[in-house]
Amino acid sequence: MSGSTSHHYLVALADGGGTVPAELGVARRLVDRGHRVTALVDESMAGASRATGAAVHLWSARPSTEFRDWAIRNPLELAKSMSEHYLTGPAPGHSADTLAAIDSARPDLVVTTFFTLGAMIAAEARSVPFDVLMPNVYIAPVPGRPPGGAGMRPMRGPIGRVRDRLAGSATTRLLDRYTVEPLNRVRARNGLEPIEHTWDQLHRARRELVLTTAEFEFPGDYPANVRFVGPVLDDPAWAVAEHFAPPDGDAPLVLVALSSTFQNHADCLQRIADALRTLPVRGYMTTGPAIPPELIDAPGNTVVVASAPHREAMRHARVVVTHGGHGTVMKALAAGLPLVVLHHGRDQADNAARVVKRGAGVAVPRRAPADEIAAAIEKVLANDRYRLAAARLGEAINRDVAANTLLDELGSLAPVTAPPRSP
Repeated sequence: MSGSTSHHYLVALADGGGTVPAELGVARRLVDRGHRVTALVDESMAGASRATGAAVHLWSARPSTEFRDWAIRNPLELAKSMSEHYLTGPAPGHSADTLAAIDSARPDLVVTTFFTLGAMIAAEARSVPFDVLMPNVYIAPVPGRPPGGAGMRPMRGPIGRVRDRLAGSATTRLLDRYTVEPLNRVRARNGLEPIEHTWDQLHRARRELVLTTAEFEFPGDYPANVRFVGPVLDDPAWAVAEHFAPPDGDAPLVLVALSSTFQNHADCLQRIADALRTLPVRGYMTTGPAIPPELIDAPGNTVVVASAPHREAMRHARVVVTHGGHGTVMKALAAGLPLVVLHHGRDQADNAARVVKRGAGVAVPRRAPADEIAAAIEKVLANDRYRLAAARLGEAINRDVAANTLLDELGSLAPVTAPPRSP
C-alpha cells in the first residue's frame, strides 16, 4: 500500500439481512486499500465474509431463533423481540468475543453495526476508538427531523415540532424499556458507567457513518460525529450473475425486487405479478432466496427468477417495484430509476417517505390489490417528473460513491473535530 499508512480494523457485524452486502462491502474496500481486516460475524455470513479477504472469526453465540418481525403486530412485543434478538440478547457474547479479539489482534479501530452494541461496549472498555456503520437512513432521533420507524415526512411549524418531539420521545422510551437495563449490566461487567438511553451507546462512537447520500435524508440537527458517506452498492452473495433474459419485445421493462429475507411476502409478489398482467409492459421479477420462483403464477409478459444481476437489469428497466429496502432503493436511484414502494416493515416506511418526499416515486400499501399496484406503476411510467427526480438523486449517490468519503473517514483515525454535517 504505497504512499499511505496501513491500519488494522476489527469489523464486528451481525446478519441483518439486507444490511449484509453493504457492510461486507466496507470490509472488502478496506482490504482492497491494503488494510488488515479481522471480521467477527454470524455463521450465516462466514462464506461471504471470507470472500472479502478479511480474516474471519465467528461469534461464539449463535442466534437462537429466527426474527419473525413480520408476524408481530403489537409495537411493545415488536420492540421487545427486536431487543432480545438483535440488541441485548447477543450483547454479552459480542462483548466477550470482541474483548478477546481486541486483546489478541490490537486493532487500530473497531467498526460495528447498530446491532453489535456489545462490540461497542468492549471497544469502549479497552479505550479503542470505534465507528458505527448505518447501512440505511440515520436511525437515532434528531432534533428538527421526524423520528424513524413510522414513515413520517417533515412537518413545518409549531405543530410539526411538537409532533416530532413527542414521537421521538415515545420511540426512545419504547426502545429503552427493553434495552437500557440489559446493556447497563454488560457495561457494568466491563467497568463502565451506565447509560441513560440506548442511543447514548451509539453516540459514544468516534464516527457514525451513514451509508446513504445526504440529499436522500431529511434535514436535522445531527450529532457532530455523524457523516453521510454514500451507499455501498454491492450485490448480495446469493445474487447469481446468470444471464439476464427479460421478456421479448420493446415495451417498458418493470423490475420487481422485494425482500431478500422472508417477510411473508409471497402474496405481495403474486399481486404485483397480477398487476403486471394487466399492463402493456414487460416484467422481470426476482424473488430472492426467501421465496421460490415457482410459487408465483407469472403472466406471459413477466419472467420470474430467483436472482439476477440487478445492475444489468436496471440498465434496461424503466421503473423498479420494491419493498423499500435501503439497498434496492439506492441501486435504483443510482441507475436513475423511479420507484413504486410497497413497504413492509423495518426501515422501509422511512425509505418510502423519502422517495415520495423527493418526488422519485410513489408508495402504496403492501396489501394493496393488483389494480391499485397497476395504477401506481402506470402513474410513474407516464409522468417524467419521477424519472427526473430519481436522476437527480442518482447524481448525488454516484458522486458520493466516486468520492470514497467512507474510506477516507475510516482511514483517518483522528478524533472528531468537525461540525455536524446536516443534509
